Amino acid sequence: MPRDTSLAPVADRVADLNERYRHHGAIAVLEHALKDPQVGRIALVSSFGAESVVLLHMISIMAPSTPVLFIDTEMLFPETIAYQSDVAHKLGLTDIRTIRPNRTMIAARDPEGLLHQTDPDACCAFRKTEPLERALGDFDAWITGRKRFQGQTRQTLEFFEAEGDLRIKVNPLAHWTRDDLQDYIINNRLPRHPLVAKGYPSIGCAPCTSPVKDGEDPRAGRWRGQEKEECGIHFINGKVVRGPLPRNLQENA
Repeated sequence: MPRDTSLAPVADRVADLNERYRHHGAIAVLEHALKDPQVGRIALVSSFGAESVVLLHMISIMAPSTPVLFIDTEMLFPETIAYQSDVAHKLGLTDIRTIRPNRTMIAARDPEGLLHQTDPDACCAFRKTEPLERALGDFDAWITGRKRFQGQTRQTLEFFEAEGDLRIKVNPLAHWTRDDLQDYIINNRLPRHPLVAKGYPSIGCAPCTSPVKDGEDPRAGRWRGQEKEECGIHFINGKVVRGPLPRNLQENA
């Protein structure tokens, strides 16, 4: 089913949605996003990472047949692959769609699997950004687990944001704190990613993720030592984010 071309422009819908739901909580925002005609056809994009189980659990209660797009970059931790299968089964999610990079592109761009060492942006682009963009082609909106506390590029997140003129991005947990997440996971007895106990509060691809020390930013272990903060699947002011924000965007992000 293609995107609904009869919908109003993305920016107009985002402004209206944020105005109507700005005083709602995370669960209410997610419930409305799944049903509001202005949002359109929607999917949850999940990394099945450290905190992903929160949204996955909410979706399993509200609408377990919601499409869940899982990007397997083919460079994930084995623990992530096992966790994805376990969580999907335990929560009864019925439409998990595993998205992988094109085999021809891997052979042409990264046959030895070492591109991340010399050009991590290019690696993220063809292993993550491009496959996700193809998968989202039939959707009007997608749900993310992004939160304000996760770093400077996310400090002003709203519940709804425009991804250019293409679609709406829904961030139900934007205002949640780390304690909110932990409380939800504990109270609902949800399974934790096995790497969390080993010092990984944010989990991406194995070669580009390292443990985080006490007091460090939760995302400090992502692309450690590099001028890179995002993989490129997210946008600020309609621009793809793959590295530190320019000062003008930091002020408006």
